[in-house]
Amino acid sequence: MRNCKAIGSRSISACVLLLLLASLANGQQPFVTDDAETTPKHHFHFEFSNEFDLLQHSSFPNRKQNTADSELDYGLLDRLEIGIDFPLLTIYSTTGTLRRRVSGLGDTNLSVKYNFVRENDNSRMPALAVTFNVELPTGDTTRQLGSGLADYYLNGILQRSLDRTTKLRLNGGVLFSGNETTGVVGLKSRGTVFTGGGSLVRQVKPSLQLGVELTGAVTGNFQLGKGRLQSLVGGNYQFKKKASFDFGIVAGKLAASPSLGVQLGISIDF
Repeated sequence: MRNCKAIGSRSISACVLLLLLASLANGQQPFVTDDAETTPKHHFHFEFSNEFDLLQHSSFPNRKQNTADSELDYGLLDRLEIGIDFPLLTIYSTTGTLRRRVSGLGDTNLSVKYNFVRENDNSRMPALAVTFNVELPTGDTTRQLGSGLADYYLNGILQRSLDRTTKLRLNGGVLFSGNETTGVVGLKSRGTVFTGGGSLVRQVKPSLQLGVELTGAVTGNFQLGKGRLQSLVGGNYQFKKKASFDFGIVAGKLAASPSLGVQLGISIDF
């Protein structure tokens, strides 16, 4: 990660390509990338997160965005999970001396996840899973709350325990059509987008996990200047048997990433 902070286009290009070829990841909040676990059969999992972001200068006149995201997952079968999530967006912009704020529902996301290999202590084989997402254009495009496009996204997940307390997760995905935006954050280019990311998470205490994450995305023609590259440091604290408080700090580079953000949330199993 230290090398990705080096100044210069060659360093940024190398880091983005590394993400796409050997993507790292983790799916439980507050991390962006996905884990290999699925919600147990006939059980629900609920997540709520609120992220407040300062945007890149290239997003001007948009200056800030708040994303309050709710997600509900259900274990349809053993190893098979379905889910729905929808963001409530608030976008702040400035034009001259005028300040403007718009709020509303963003695009709704439907997902299915299948875990086809579980990790086994007696094998070196990592856990493997795949997700398929369809994002419906429910957000108002005239107020920048939605893309106006239906998005189709396939993501592969690899997960491996390095020891009893540390897990490494790798993701790599392809957005086949639509675009990658949530409000004004993300790649606005239509068509194929390649994504990758990674996290390393350690269980510091039975009730506390801390980790780091690096994620990225780039257009199908590898226009890195339009890409997304961001890191997150955070974790979660389990304050009840089936509930946790989630927290993270986000820092980004490239046009499609937030410049700096803070995320707080809660996760509940029932």
